[in-house]
Amino acid sequence: MKTSFAGITDTGVLRSVNQDSYYIDSQGRFFIVADGMGGHAGGQEASQIAVSEIRNYLDTNWESDKSSPELLEQALSKANEGILADQARNPNRKDMGTTVVILLFRELPWIAHVGDSRLYRFCEHKLTQVTHDHTWVAQALRSGEIKPEYAKVHPWRHVLCQCLGRKDQQEQDIETLEVKPDDVLLLCSDGLTEEVADNLIESYLQSDLSLEEIAQNLVNAAKEAGGSDNITIILTRIEEA
Repeated sequence: MKTSFAGITDTGVLRSVNQDSYYIDSQGRFFIVADGMGGHAGGQEASQIAVSEIRNYLDTNWESDKSSPELLEQALSKANEGILADQARNPNRKDMGTTVVILLFRELPWIAHVGDSRLYRFCEHKLTQVTHDHTWVAQALRSGEIKPEYAKVHPWRHVLCQCLGRKDQQEQDIETLEVKPDDVLLLCSDGLTEEVADNLIESYLQSDLSLEEIAQNLVNAAKEAGGSDNITIILTRIEEA
């Protein structure tokens, strides 16, 4: 599958440290966005460990007989183990963790994620959120406990049900994705989606600008809206499917 891609990360307006990490494989085989948590005590380290462990595992096992879902599941497990090991060595980082979203092209496009970093598909001028957040609010929304208009401002909207860096980490959503030429796939941390509404993101993606320019414009929009968190974006356009 032939793709073009671009990525960017920004500390934002209010934060002094960027706890997001991302990776773009030079061959376009896989893409990773991780959003660390734990403040100055570990958020940055957690996201860096996750990206490093996932990248190394996928690189090492790419040509193996493992299925793509198995490859992604084991890469996430390695990342979780790496963060737990760092917590054991550094008790001051015992509460650190990270979300992660991965896009992988191996025969078919595959997505894996834990937490509330997201993947969107922009197809025929329409933006669709593909991943489902592992948050209390997202669960309550799906079960009908709260209404959509309240979810955006709910005081618990940042409360994660799952992340990497926990001994009881279990939930890993792994699924395949149907794509076609000219689709654009967006991976991002919640520093973008907390500040920029989906319909506005959609309008930026309709631009004829390059992926690099669109990514920068999205970052600028998030910062102009407040920039309360770190902002990380990867854009991948399907050139041939």
